[in-house]
Amino acid sequence: MPRLRLLFATFTLLLSSLACVTLMGEDPAAVNDPGFVQQPDLIQPPTAVPVAEAASCPLITEQIVSQNSPADLSNQLDSDFNNSSEDEEETTYIVTYRVSGDEISDPYFEDVPANLQDEQDDTAAHQALWDYFTALIPLSYRPTLAEFSVMTDGTDNVLAAVAQTYDDPNLWGLEVDIADTSDYYYLSFTLVHEYAHLMTLAPDQVTPSLAIFNNPDDNDIYLDEVSACSNFFPGEGCSNTDSYINAFYNEFWTGIYDEWNEINLEEDEDLYYEKLDDFYIKYEDQFLTDYSVTHPAEDIAEAFGFFVFAEKPAGDSIAEDKILFFYNYPELVQLRAEILSNLCANFPQ
Repeated sequence: MPRLRLLFATFTLLLSSLACVTLMGEDPAAVNDPGFVQQPDLIQPPTAVPVAEAASCPLITEQIVSQNSPADLSNQLDSDFNNSSEDEEETTYIVTYRVSGDEISDPYFEDVPANLQDEQDDTAAHQALWDYFTALIPLSYRPTLAEFSVMTDGTDNVLAAVAQTYDDPNLWGLEVDIADTSDYYYLSFTLVHEYAHLMTLAPDQVTPSLAIFNNPDDNDIYLDEVSACSNFFPGEGCSNTDSYINAFYNEFWTGIYDEWNEINLEEDEDLYYEKLDDFYIKYEDQFLTDYSVTHPAEDIAEAFGFFVFAEKPAGDSIAEDKILFFYNYPELVQLRAEILSNLCANFPQ
């Protein structure tokens, strides 16, 4: 399960592309002057499905949790990151679809090498991937999702990612590697992880910075935006005081963030991995996976995945408290119930 580094020092990406829990990659959002864009409608959780009526399929959820919980995290982080960096292939985008509700349309087919022509022609597979994502995540919870891309960087690298769209920082795209989708235990967790980014970085949670969006290579602008923000700054903009990610940061990261950020600014790759590995081992009881240490935004996305698929923990560690964090929000408990019901009804048998 290779996982790649997310460079906080590289201000041009800063979570505008966020990869999955098991197979991780990064791809900065392209930039254009969007002018004024209207904010998408805020998420309005439906109330028709009582929380207590969530479906239960423990054989599936237990396997999902097991396959996304490395057996020996403390010995795995450094080798996983380094192996991923060595084996990473260039990402090739195959097709991008426009998203309208549950539908995808207007495919834009990229120029691809001959060995990927079959993957590009397999529009039924593209549709199946999209249908599975929409089957898991209810429509009303994803108002900012505007694009769906199928890409590949070979096997066992990037499984999925999200990024702001090319011309609108309020809208987002989901991309999935068609070469890594055969294992639905990994895929299910990863899609929920990616949805967590869409949810926690949505414009009603984190106000997008047009200055950063239009000038992604300007570190001075980035630092000015950070300095002007009194809350947690995940990268795209300043988080709202009552946002999920700001509350998560205040509860779990304030005491370790400066130490983590010093490591994340390390330019030497080998030294970075070594320091991050040491950081993980030092705070092992605070993280659910090794990938969680790469950024607070990845930490909350990982925790949300376990919140959805794992049993409610006792809270015997800070890592377990991160799962319990989401139970403080009735709308997220409702969403958990709906995703689980959808999983049980749609997981391939």
